Amino acid sequence: MTVVGIATGTSSEMSAPAPQAGAAPVYSSPIAAPVSAPADNAKAQNIQVTEKALKRIRSAMAKENVNGEQGGLRVGITGGGCSGLSYNIRFDTQPRERDRVYVYNQNGDKVQIFVDPKSFLYLSGMTLDFEETLMRQGFNFINPHSTKSCGCGSSFSA
Repeated sequence: MTVVGIATGTSSEMSAPAPQAGAAPVYSSPIAAPVSAPADNAKAQNIQVTEKALKRIRSAMAKENVNGEQGGLRVGITGGGCSGLSYNIRFDTQPRERDRVYVYNQNGDKVQIFVDPKSFLYLSGMTLDFEETLMRQGFNFINPHSTKSCGCGSSFSA
């Protein structure tokens, strides 16, 4: 599994700040370079996305006519499900004021992921992957905060 690193900021910080001196890049693949420089402890707070997941998000955005320059994928949690909290993803036309915005650039294609502050508490450090097998096709949430999850993987407790 190849993990792609990302840049993060709130929607009001979307202009690219100057890189911090001595800050190491967070990405592990040259495929998607961050738009802005992350803080030193950003890796622990980032949401990582694998190349397979990024490719699937791009494909779905194209089918849904979502503009990568303004819109993106909203990843969050809601109360409910068999384990207490459920993951949800949907497309959104723009980030909300307090969202954390993760930006990916690859071959001129821009993908943004929006996370609200409440969901970020449960999703920081998570890896979003995409799995496609004979039995199952869908996104996998690999979450270090999850203490228990259901059989289908769509809900968890922290």
